[in-house]
Order: sequence, then structure tokens, then C-alpha cells
Amino acid sequence: MKIEFRKVPTTPKEFTNNFASVKLEGTFCKMSPTLIKVDATLTGQSSVLCIRCGEEENIDLDENLFFLLSDGIYNNESKDLIIEVEDGIIDFDQICESELSSLESDYHICKSCLEDNEKIEKEF
Repeated sequence: MKIEFRKVPTTPKEFTNNFASVKLEGTFCKMSPTLIKVDATLTGQSSVLCIRCGEEENIDLDENLFFLLSDGIYNNESKDLIIEVEDGIIDFDQICESELSSLESDYHICKSCLEDNEKIEKEF
């Protein structure tokens, strides 16, 4: 789902975006001419690799997301996550893909390795 930055309303608007095996749904609204607030939930399943044995495993997602979208470069010392939008187009598929990539790059240990009490060999 894509929407032009300038067409975002100031009152919260509900949205649902399906991407791959996940769904991003929530609300978005314009806070200022250059900032949009997004409050959403990412649900579904994603496949990840175990860092110990390399086996692929599906994990269930139920992540609450709160972030701001900026029309261009945002120069402020904010503690909020700010995603800079290029060309004035908000692409929710791209946001979902970015969140999935972030989750996949995290360290995951599969259920089999969690139950295995064998120590991991370390190289020093």
C-alpha cells in the first residue's frame, strides 16, 4: 500500500497492509507538515534461522510498533523511531519488509537447541 505524504489526514486513519506472511494494521495521522505518526501491530509468521544449528524455524509475530515518518531528512534529537520517506510517497510494503529484515537478522535459538544442554564450543 502506498500513499502520498501530502494526502495524509490530520485525524487518525485506520489501515491494513498485507505483506508476505504478515499483516501490519493500525492508524496513521499527520502531526505536522513534515511528520506522520504511525501506531500499528505487526502480526503473522516469519521464518528465521537458528544461530546455533542453522535450522529454519517459523516464529509467530505480535509486535506493537510506534514510529514517525518524516518527509525527507529529520534533524532532531528525538527518542522516537523516525523513518525518513523519500519522494513524498509512504510505502507500507517497504516498512513491513524492513521490519521483517530486522527480525530475521536478530539472534534466534530454535526449540531443539534450547532443550539441548550440551555446551556450545567457543573459539578464543
